[in-house]
Amino acid sequence: MTRELTIGEISARSGVSQSALRFYERQGLIAARRTDGNQRRYPSATLRRVALVQAGKAAGIPLERIREALATLPDGKQPTKRDWARLSAEWRAELDERIATLEAVRDRLTSCIGCGCLSLKTCRLLNPDDEAASLGGGAHYLRRVSPRGRGLAQRAR
Repeated sequence: MTRELTIGEISARSGVSQSALRFYERQGLIAARRTDGNQRRYPSATLRRVALVQAGKAAGIPLERIREALATLPDGKQPTKRDWARLSAEWRAELDERIATLEAVRDRLTSCIGCGCLSLKTCRLLNPDDEAASLGGGAHYLRRVSPRGRGLAQRAR
């Protein structure tokens, strides 16, 4: 039988508050069994799962995506180095996309709002004839856009 830990032990060892652990449990990120006295008992593998949740959160991965990732792991077993490599590789593409968007926003923040509103003097140069309107709503020049709209976004740089 695997060693089980109380919520207090998980909290102390992981650095995550007991209320956060209960939230994670309600969200399906971790699971506990209940004793006859209705106390939570977590398998020791929960420590690594909590660490994985914390790493994902630190990287800005939404809890829904973290839950999906954890669902691919065997119940009651610690995530392995191979599991982490696979999950983090999947998240890396999302992070790269987010970084590219943030860099575009940072680099263009003072020069263009990128919405096709024609309210800035430079919009006549970057978005003649309101070409951005064909891309739909939103600030297309401040985020990654479809291949069709990339030419417009490139001109806006």
